[in-house]
Amino acid sequence: MQRNLLIPTNQLVKRALDLVLGTTALLCSIPIIVLFGALVAVISPGPVFYRQTRIGMDGHLFSLWKLRTMVPDADKMLLQVIQASVDAQSDWHQSMKIKSDPRIIPVLGHIMRRFSIDELPQFWNVLRGDMSLVGPRPLPSYHVERLDPAADRIRRRVRPGVTGLWQVSGRSATSIDDQERLDTYYVRNWSLWLDIHILARTVLVVLTGRGAW
Repeated sequence: MQRNLLIPTNQLVKRALDLVLGTTALLCSIPIIVLFGALVAVISPGPVFYRQTRIGMDGHLFSLWKLRTMVPDADKMLLQVIQASVDAQSDWHQSMKIKSDPRIIPVLGHIMRRFSIDELPQFWNVLRGDMSLVGPRPLPSYHVERLDPAADRIRRRVRPGVTGLWQVSGRSATSIDDQERLDTYYVRNWSLWLDIHILARTVLVVLTGRGAW
């Protein structure tokens, strides 16, 4: 099997793996989603789930689902938070994330983000066909605008992933350039064994909370 995810046959094999493992992962995640969803509802009244439009395969727009880890209307506060701190501006320029983000729900939100509990609802996106278990990270439009056009074209040829090389190679501690390089490498060098390797590393990264903000 040629090691390239742009080959249609390889995409079919990968989709079959997504359906089998994605169904299992979602069923196993439901009790955790229910528990932490209830905690969010009690500690920070408002919607339990957070939905954001992301750019997927072939430029298809879809709604990515997460458990909410920030205060309600956090998106409307983003510009104010960035402008309020030089450190926040530096973080945003490097990775389009803010290391000490004041919008995060105290304690609970940090725990959920550190151990990627907020990402569990995305297994539903996998079953819907919006995403794959492994692939380039699905990005909002304001992030895509910062990407190199050639790298963006390659990313759009495949389904974005719940996890990927970027997520197991430093996550939030990596730069946009690192993300482009890792995503491009993944698409051009894909194999089932690479996916299995990334999934195994993801378990370790999640359990240790390494690289998460």
